[in-house]
Amino acid sequence: MGLMPLTKEVAKGSIGRGVLPAVELAIEQIRNESLLRPYFLDLRLYDTECDNAKGLKAFYDAIKYGPNHLMVFGGVCPSVTSIIAESLQGWNLVQLSFAATTPVLADKKKYPYFFRTVPSDNAVNPAILKLLKHYQWKRVGTLTQDVQRFSEVRNDLTGVLYGEDIEISDTESFSNDPCTSVKKLKGNDVRIILGQFDQNMAAKVFCCAYEENMYGSKYQWIIPGWYEPSWWEQVHTEANSSRCLRKNLLAAMEGYIGVDFEPLSSKQIKTISGKTPQQYEREYNNKRSGVGPSKFHGYAYDGIWVIAKTLQRAMETLHASSRHQRIQDFNYTDHTLGRIILNAMNETNFFGVTGQVVFRNGERMGTIKFTQFQDSREVKVGEYNAVADTLEIINDTIRFQGSEPPKDKTIILEQLRKISLPLYSILSALTILGMIMASAFLFFNIKNRNQKLIKMSSPYMNNLIILGGMLSYASIFLFGLDGSFVSEKTFETLCTVRTWILTVGYTTAFGAMFAKTWRVHAIFKNVKMKKKIIKDQKLLVIVGGMLLIDLCILICWQAVDPLRRTVEKYSMEPDPAGRDISIRPLLEHCENTHMTIWLGIVYAYKGLLMLFGCFLAWETRNVSIPALNDSKYIGMSVYNVGIMCIIGAAVSFLTRDQPNVQFCIVALVIIFCSTITLCLVFVPKLITLRTNPDAATQNRRFQFTQNQKKEDSKTSTSVTSVNQASTSRLEGLQSENHRLRMKITELDKDLEEVTMQLQDTPEKTTYIKQNHYQELNDILNLGNFTESTDGGKAILKNHLDQNPQLQWNTTEPSRTCKDPIEDINSPEHIQRRLSLQLPILHHAYLPSIGGVDASCVSPCVSPTASPRHRHVPPSFRVMVSGL
Repeated sequence: MGLMPLTKEVAKGSIGRGVLPAVELAIEQIRNESLLRPYFLDLRLYDTECDNAKGLKAFYDAIKYGPNHLMVFGGVCPSVTSIIAESLQGWNLVQLSFAATTPVLADKKKYPYFFRTVPSDNAVNPAILKLLKHYQWKRVGTLTQDVQRFSEVRNDLTGVLYGEDIEISDTESFSNDPCTSVKKLKGNDVRIILGQFDQNMAAKVFCCAYEENMYGSKYQWIIPGWYEPSWWEQVHTEANSSRCLRKNLLAAMEGYIGVDFEPLSSKQIKTISGKTPQQYEREYNNKRSGVGPSKFHGYAYDGIWVIAKTLQRAMETLHASSRHQRIQDFNYTDHTLGRIILNAMNETNFFGVTGQVVFRNGERMGTIKFTQFQDSREVKVGEYNAVADTLEIINDTIRFQGSEPPKDKTIILEQLRKISLPLYSILSALTILGMIMASAFLFFNIKNRNQKLIKMSSPYMNNLIILGGMLSYASIFLFGLDGSFVSEKTFETLCTVRTWILTVGYTTAFGAMFAKTWRVHAIFKNVKMKKKIIKDQKLLVIVGGMLLIDLCILICWQAVDPLRRTVEKYSMEPDPAGRDISIRPLLEHCENTHMTIWLGIVYAYKGLLMLFGCFLAWETRNVSIPALNDSKYIGMSVYNVGIMCIIGAAVSFLTRDQPNVQFCIVALVIIFCSTITLCLVFVPKLITLRTNPDAATQNRRFQFTQNQKKEDSKTSTSVTSVNQASTSRLEGLQSENHRLRMKITELDKDLEEVTMQLQDTPEKTTYIKQNHYQELNDILNLGNFTESTDGGKAILKNHLDQNPQLQWNTTEPSRTCKDPIEDINSPEHIQRRLSLQLPILHHAYLPSIGGVDASCVSPCVSPTASPRHRHVPPSFRVMVSGL
């Protein structure tokens, strides 16, 4: 009937030669169709060798000299194809390409009459998006060669990923050396790399990846899949020149995923030609004989069917119209017929050997395949159907080098370091045992509060010591509560509560211990032995004052700079289970802005309290009543607590990043200090009460040494009891008074004998005056007799040791043998004593009572005065007490 010539421009290369058998096979099958039997397809071959000038000349010559062409089929070289496609609108010609994949031809404003049966390079981007979503990769990086084709794909990919909650964390490009870009990708922690480069650069990229260790289970490379088969073998020599061995290249390539369009459909479904893709492939291989295959032959085959179906729909449209126009009437100026052909092309929809053939804005919605490099070969692992927008991963074909797909970034698992539950349970059990022990001591103290031993040791203060210990025990439960047990808000509240409880418990225990020790010190350091009663109420006031200082410090701390929950982040650590994640340990702390200052204030106050306790323990060390003297145990407690606190604080600071070790140390220090303190206070009392309760309260003589203001003067005070035993003290003083009275009687007798001797033998006066004057004065010197009892006893002892009767050989032994009590009050003895004592007393007391000055000249001191009335020097005075 007429001619429907087709113009096809192809290159001399393998693509052109490889697709011709497919085109011829398609034409033969179309001619067998009844609808197109009256017509035949005239295929004109224009070989331009990808030269722009030749391509344009061939096209214009065909338009000028040839018959009217209905369509242009072909276009392999992007440069030639783009020029022809841009000029087709002026001739109302539709162009259909089967091999031009350059993305620039997708611009419908510039190329409105251009179609292609092969998907463009941009068609892989929706498939990549689907793959990223399938494996939940939300962070990727791109590595692009500085070529327009790859840059356009990268730009289109950016638009596709935009708004899909997938982050392009880094975009790198290179010209010749990709190593710098690869290193930057690693520095930005890019794990999923989307590459766009040719096969020559691919070898360099993977060599750089091997050097940077960017391969293996932690990385996934996604690159173009249209490289030639075994492309790595061809570029191995060039790669080897960069010191990249073949095994290193293959190691870095292992597991990469290639993305490309599917040459033939894998579905065993009959196509529009009535044959399955597998049947067509066999016929094609038979027809091409010695010609090499082309990956575009299926798209060329489907392209011929697209043209046939387009012309068929166009003729049907013309037949249905009232214009009675024929397809043979087409010319380059007939815009109406040209629009009909264009619309018929857009309506194309059939299943061909390359899959469903559908155009969307002139772009083929084809099938994209995914291949993976496994064991030095590429294996198909999945495909993407652009029409249905579905991804199908072939079961058990895709293999990752790890146990799971790589992560899209270094997964940082923030892990709160928590206190081990078994450790918390063990220490809590020890704490409960300590509280049970404290409760037992409390029961013992209350039950035996009326026992003399317990009563003298201040039972109320003992109760406060137990209460402080139990508060210290209770703080351990709070120190062990962290984020694994309580919420963040509750943890912040616990920061303050546990500080208050531990501080108050410490002050209550040691404050009560030091307060009752102060009472013992105040009583036994009373030199004048006055009755001094210190009740428990006063001790409670002292403990309350210590607690008030604590509360003031804590309230100011809370009001000015309260404790807050802070989270400290540590450097990342590898996962112990070997997973592709990094663990960033987090640790909760109770801190504030000026933590060091507040801790310094608290430590300073507690240190002063401990020093005060040490002072009291030292001062009362000589108290020999066990019920009262706790100085030894207080010293041991202070020593243990001080050493343990210093060691515990230092070790706790050094192990602040290890919560289990830190909690264990803090808990053990509190348990040890509280337990040792309670045991030192109560265990000796319990043992004494059960074995010998009277020994602890037995009256014993004890001494305190006190420095006096007078140089080289020391006074030793004998104390027999305390205010709790005032009756016993009074009885002891009365007994001492009676003994001293007896001693005075003996001295009076000695004095009388000396006087009698002086009266009987006057010639001995000179001898007495010269040799025994000092001894006589010592006998008469009783100054400070009542105030310094020990001193008086010493003088009397010296006098008794030097008995004047033995020195002077008295001649009246009969008198000495008489009972002193019987003879001392006889009128004769009284008269004799008065004759000697009154002159002495007279001159001794006159200065002290405001009488004659001791320095004045008295008649009694005249040389002629009798020895009986001789003046005694002022330093020798007789102080008569009222005993």
